[in-house]
Amino acid sequence: MPEICLSRQMAICTSMEWKRDYGLTGRVILTWGLLLLVYLVFIGIMVYLGINTTFIFAIVIIMGLAQYFFSDKMVLMTTGARVVAEDEQPQLHRTIEKLCLEAGLPKPRIAIMPSPMANAFATGRNPKHAVVAVTDSIMRILDEKELEAVLAHELSHIKNRDILTMTVASFIAMIAAVIMNNFLFMSLFNRNEGNAWIIIGIVAAIVWLISTILLMTLSRYREFAADRGSAYITGNPKALAQALRKISAKMDTVPVQKRQQAEGANMFYIIPALSGKTLASLFSSHPSLEKRIANLEKVEQEIRGY
Repeated sequence: MPEICLSRQMAICTSMEWKRDYGLTGRVILTWGLLLLVYLVFIGIMVYLGINTTFIFAIVIIMGLAQYFFSDKMVLMTTGARVVAEDEQPQLHRTIEKLCLEAGLPKPRIAIMPSPMANAFATGRNPKHAVVAVTDSIMRILDEKELEAVLAHELSHIKNRDILTMTVASFIAMIAAVIMNNFLFMSLFNRNEGNAWIIIGIVAAIVWLISTILLMTLSRYREFAADRGSAYITGNPKALAQALRKISAKMDTVPVQKRQQAEGANMFYIIPALSGKTLASLFSSHPSLEKRIANLEKVEQEIRGY
């Protein structure tokens, strides 16, 4: 609607045409290519060792298809988020409708997650099957513009289609994890292939490590891309920067046990549940808060034309 654009400074509205992130596209292609190479090497080793992989890969393929078609429902179920109707959260629905109009997206389903963590995430295999979820805590600590910036960040993930990329790319890591967690069992009950399964277990651990590093590297860049997308949609990078500061500060007050319980969904959150303080930065799914704010400051300069 024209009045939405007119409510902002005209210079910002005209300069905020969505920009395709070729850096993200390139990294997605490179990640998929490297993961495919790792996958083929892994399969080749298993075939060379004479391992019967039919049953394992049948199970993994079923799991992969379920993850693809029901990923949104699985994430909502594991996080405890509940889809809410417009009459339950009218302001939240109106805000997302406005942002979707500006971003050129169909309106996703909207969910609320009860949690002491101030956070948000998006999930779904494509824009027509997407969900944007926020915790009840984030709605209490952010003002209207900050919450709008966070929602625009999540819509940017949908616009960039990087949620599907992460879901599909994690398939190979999932295969390696299944084998890695069960290779001792398989070696005990397949005595003829026992030693081969031990070797496969070690190879699976290496494949899982490589896949995880590749996924985390892509995940960190996609957060930069979504931050930029939020700035393009709202024309207000400062609001997102302030929201990230508030969310990070709130995260530090959440009990460690609560953060650990939410760690499995870190890749989806706008701020990781452990606030980036995991084993090492190599395995962090998000860039540091300082780097994200610096990135937003660059976008601010781009918007203002200096």
